[in-house]
Amino acid sequence: MSGGLPSGQVADAAGVNVQTLRYYERRGSLAEPERSNGGHRLHREGAVTALRVIKAAQRLGFTLEEVADLLEAGRHHHGRHVAGLQDRAQTKLAEVDAKITDLTTIRTDLVVAVEAGCDDLNVCAASSCCPIPFADLAEN
Repeated sequence: MSGGLPSGQVADAAGVNVQTLRYYERRGSLAEPERSNGGHRLHREGAVTALRVIKAAQRLGFTLEEVADLLEAGRHHHGRHVAGLQDRAQTKLAEVDAKITDLTTIRTDLVVAVEAGCDDLNVCAASSCCPIPFADLAEN
C-alpha cells in the first residue's frame, strides 16, 4: 500500500497516543491498517477522522462499545430502522440528566455537612443533629 499514514502521524493528527490507536484497532473500532514492505503500519486516509469521531463520541459520554454500535449501525442499516445517533443521544441525555440529579443531591448533602462542621463520620452519624442523611442513604 502506498500513501498510507504511519501510526505516529495518525495519532498526532487525531490528538491521541499510538497506544490508544492500537487499542482501538484491537477492539475493532478502527480498521486494521495495511503494512508496508518493511512491516510498518500504514493507515487509510479516513483513520484520522475515525479517531476524531471516536474521541468526540466518548466526550459526549458514549462508551467505546456504544461508539462501536453507532459506527456499525451507520454502516449496515440496509434500509431498515436501526437506532442511530438521535435515539442513542436522547438515551444518553436522559442518563446524563439522571447523573446530574444525583450529583446535585450529593453536592447539597456535602454543603450541609461542611457548614455543620462535621469532622468525624462516626460521631456525626451517631448524633441526632447530624445533617448527613445516613438513614436515607442506607435505603438506596
